[in-house]
Amino acid sequence: MSLDALPPLREVIAEYGLNADKRFGQHYLLDLNLTAKIARRCGDMAEASVFEVGPGPGGLTRALLDEGAGQVIAIEKDRRFLPALDAVNAASGNRLAVIEADAMKVAEPAIETMFQRRMLASNLPYNVGTALLIKWLNAEPIWWERLVLMFQKEVAERVVALPGDKAYGRLAILTGAVASARYAFTVPARAFTPPPKVDSAVVVLDPLPEASRFTDLEALSTVTESAFGQRRKTLRKSIGMAASQCGAPPETLLASAELDPAARAETIAPEGFFALARAWRTAKV
Repeated sequence: MSLDALPPLREVIAEYGLNADKRFGQHYLLDLNLTAKIARRCGDMAEASVFEVGPGPGGLTRALLDEGAGQVIAIEKDRRFLPALDAVNAASGNRLAVIEADAMKVAEPAIETMFQRRMLASNLPYNVGTALLIKWLNAEPIWWERLVLMFQKEVAERVVALPGDKAYGRLAILTGAVASARYAFTVPARAFTPPPKVDSAVVVLDPLPEASRFTDLEALSTVTESAFGQRRKTLRKSIGMAASQCGAPPETLLASAELDPAARAETIAPEGFFALARAWRTAKV
């Protein structure tokens, strides 16, 4: 059997009783044109192992294989999907490996793959999408050469936001520390089964050159969490929590980072927060 000969996803869902489970934030994307569009954002996959989190009945999985992925490694914690994914593997010529696990607990670099090039493409479960992104941004070293991820549209906008944008905040800064991110396209809620309450969007992330990355994400997370936790206040007031953790007055940290104490967090470019994180780390040591 080839991938083209596999039954439609709706039939697979009915045959195996794969109704979406709200506990896992499951919403199935059954439109093959859309899954192919997502897969093509990975670029050339011929000599790559592509990780996928939460493949469900295998819609995007099929698309990744059909668009030429050398190997797909699917991480799925809901064992109900394993028989359907086994059928996809057989139809693909055994190019699919399935790992039954919680993606938050998986150490991707330790997984044996067929190819050195590694990417990741996923329709992420809504309830863990942001946490998974932060996990992959914190990877040391960065093991992926591209992430193609679908989030709730609001989260996607936060990933790619620029200073001054309403959505600009901690997530955009953490992302910008190690990767360039671009908004690819919107996926309407009606494209899913069952339809969620909000639209989704696909974001593409490519790692920055190693020399251009800001790697102290622990310090960066601390100062941005403090600054955006009270985003309507000036930096002098909003970074108080971070300042107390390193034992330096807010004014000292801001002076070291050459930031205006009267500015608000939403106006500061990522580079300003990188400087603030360095000042925080220096003071803490």
